[in-house]
Amino acid sequence: MRLLLPVLAGALLLSACGNDAGVSPDPGESGGSPAADVTGTWGDVDNPDAPSLDFSPDGRVSGTDGCNRLMGHWSISGNHVTLRDMATTLMACPPGMDTWLAAGAAADVDVDGGALRIYDQAGTEIGVLER
Repeated sequence: MRLLLPVLAGALLLSACGNDAGVSPDPGESGGSPAADVTGTWGDVDNPDAPSLDFSPDGRVSGTDGCNRLMGHWSISGNHVTLRDMATTLMACPPGMDTWLAAGAAADVDVDGGALRIYDQAGTEIGVLER
């Protein structure tokens, strides 16, 4: 028990040193421009059959491709969003349903902040979600 307490305390201290996944570096530190605001919902969240994403300030992302639930983590640099550790449910979707959002790996926020362009692993644009 005496050894366990210092190990747990050290682990807690190390975990406190990490930063939130969704928080971008201070532009003054990185020399870049301020990060776009991606937090909040994108897509038609009132329609359960439409793709949508919700970006939480804590770096988590969740949503739907219109059939399956999506979840993972995000980070941003400038207007470029990286999606990582993405997972999805594997429901049998109706024939013809376009589940493009499940292939999302990255996104760019348009200059006006009204659209989120989604890209697959190869960097090909696969769709757009609007605010």
